Amino acid sequence: MTWASQSVSSTITRTGVFLKKQIWVWPIVAVVILSIVGYFVRDAIETTIKGNVSSGLQTLVELESEMLAKWFTVQESTAESLANDSQVRQTVYKLLESPEAGSSPAAGADSELHRQLATELAPALAAHDFVGFLLADNRKRILSSSHASLIGQSGIDEYDRFLDRALEGETFVSTPFPSVVMLKNSSGQMRMGVPTMYVCAPVRDAAFQVVGVLALQIPPDREFTEILQLGRIGSSGECYALDSAGVMISNSRFDEDLILLGLLPDQADSRSMLQLLVRDPGDDMTKGFRPDVRRSQLPLTKMATEAIAGQSGFDVDGYRDYRGVPVIGAWTWMPKYEIGVAMEVEVGQAFRPLVILQRAFLAIYTLLILSAIAIFVFTLIVARLQRQAREAVIEAQQLGQYTLEQKLGEGGMGVVYKGRHSMLRRPTAIKLLHADKVNEASIARFEREVQITCQLNHPNTIAIYDYGRTPEGVFYYAMEYLDGIDLQQLVNQYGPQPESRVIHILSQICGSLFEAHSNGLVHRDVKPANVMLNRRGCEPDLVKVLDFGLVKDITQSSGGPNKRSDRSEDGMLTGTPLYMSPESIQAPMTIDSSTDIYAVGAIGYFLLTGHAVFEAGSIAQLCQKHIEEYPVPPSKRAKIDVSGQLEDAIMSCLEKSRAKRPQTARDLGVQISRCPAAGKWTIEDGDRWWGRHDRTSGDKPIIRPLNAPLNASLSGVDQVATMDQTLDVGTREDHDDNGSIESLSE
Repeated sequence: MTWASQSVSSTITRTGVFLKKQIWVWPIVAVVILSIVGYFVRDAIETTIKGNVSSGLQTLVELESEMLAKWFTVQESTAESLANDSQVRQTVYKLLESPEAGSSPAAGADSELHRQLATELAPALAAHDFVGFLLADNRKRILSSSHASLIGQSGIDEYDRFLDRALEGETFVSTPFPSVVMLKNSSGQMRMGVPTMYVCAPVRDAAFQVVGVLALQIPPDREFTEILQLGRIGSSGECYALDSAGVMISNSRFDEDLILLGLLPDQADSRSMLQLLVRDPGDDMTKGFRPDVRRSQLPLTKMATEAIAGQSGFDVDGYRDYRGVPVIGAWTWMPKYEIGVAMEVEVGQAFRPLVILQRAFLAIYTLLILSAIAIFVFTLIVARLQRQAREAVIEAQQLGQYTLEQKLGEGGMGVVYKGRHSMLRRPTAIKLLHADKVNEASIARFEREVQITCQLNHPNTIAIYDYGRTPEGVFYYAMEYLDGIDLQQLVNQYGPQPESRVIHILSQICGSLFEAHSNGLVHRDVKPANVMLNRRGCEPDLVKVLDFGLVKDITQSSGGPNKRSDRSEDGMLTGTPLYMSPESIQAPMTIDSSTDIYAVGAIGYFLLTGHAVFEAGSIAQLCQKHIEEYPVPPSKRAKIDVSGQLEDAIMSCLEKSRAKRPQTARDLGVQISRCPAAGKWTIEDGDRWWGRHDRTSGDKPIIRPLNAPLNASLSGVDQVATMDQTLDVGTREDHDDNGSIESLSE
């Protein structure tokens, strides 16, 4: 032993003896250490919570604005369709040419042309929940309307704002504004100034010139308000909209409180829509503060100021809302409609975990100061437990009859080792469920993955050997060890593959999936990283389909007693975005074997071109492309020669409609087998390729990285939801409206 090591050992020994004798030092040391650790832990937790909360708020704001934009688009499409309807246009032309059109409300209301226009628009008004209409000429004079009092009028300021834009050829939805005619309020009483809004579209003549405007009346307290109310989270979170003047154009969730605060009149039908200015009172009005100036003289809130300026953003440090309550929030501006959308949550609710953490540390400090001997005894116990834990880790290298040799991969829920059976001595991949992550859901999913994979016996499907649990509570299962290369690595390292080899690979994938589909199982996560290419015995290019952790049993009745409790089947958006079919994005509960066939086509596309079918900057954009866009054929995408039969087969798999895809994996395999290049990838071709690229040839070793989904077979639940990794997230319905803001970061 060297002098330095002897010195260090001696110092540690003396320190240990001192601490054992001076028991009173332990509470002080513990308090100091916990104070330092607590500071950094709190800072780290606060940073993490703020990051998660801001991300969640921004996501919710984006979702709300996207839903509003979609709703606006539907309204605009309906209005434009009616404005371009031949019968409607003919009636409009007659009204425009009629000398008495718009001459007086009475004359217009009684004319046959008005009745004819109302009759032609009636089905669309009823079908789309419109409550009225108006027709104006290019001088903004109202020629016809469901409200007789409007006919013949012009120069109405509330209408001019959207009529001007429509006369310039733009179809759009106006912001809510007070009605200038008698309408039913929320109590069913006829009143002026009831919130209303219009979707308007230009009417063009034969020369495509705008000659008038058709506007359809929308009640904003229905779908418009309902969409925004979906963003209410917890007990204080709310989503609302405001216009360019800083006026709230939707309802607040705190209308009753606003009446008590004097911000709304004390009336039965009092609502914040069009009545409340989004301004900062200067302090918390819910705690008794009252500003000393009029509401209109107060500054806009921070959110309103930035949103009206066209700046989307967020603030998790806190600012005052229209009640003066400290909140955090995110916001965005929709320039076409001149609407701001904001999501706000009270600071107290958003950061409640930090308060709990502070109280917990305070309680710990108190206990440490009062319990010196207990701290010392606890330290001895912890030291002994640590020694036992280290011994348990060493003993865990032996799982029953399996000896662990090398870690192959690790995820959030499991880890995979290369091992050997003590009797058979064959290489085996052993997947362990982390002992500290064991719960009913994780065990059920782990067991389900094993049980489902065991049902499959196809030579191109990964084989399961064993399943068990150690006395220490470690769940594991053993499967065949694959030391080949997955298709993702194959293309990444060696580029696009020849047509004959692609056919050879796809045919084997189809065989594996046909067996699964015949048993009523849908893989749901077919992608290049889940398909291994191996050289097994004398067979080169033997395909193995992996990772059945997200498989869905479509034979299970949705309401039967045997219905599985797996979360990924209860309305979850599950899969890998680059390879997800349109139906798996739009209606996850309706997926069937066609979803896997779509993914097989995407794999074939990737093998031929070296590119995914669609590429985008975000998961949302990528999913939208899968739903709406048609892919560029492989021959054009990569400028390669591909037989028409194979290209047709791949493009048929990528059809948006399931009815247009091959109906079974076997049908697809038969279709591929008829391609001119089928059977031209021979055993000799495979041997030559593996001879050049095998790990023993001096080339770069063919081995999957440690974070690969499976050699390993790491389930999709263990992976991060990136573009090329498994996505397993709940739909909006999975979140409880009464849940706290913490649910956003889960």
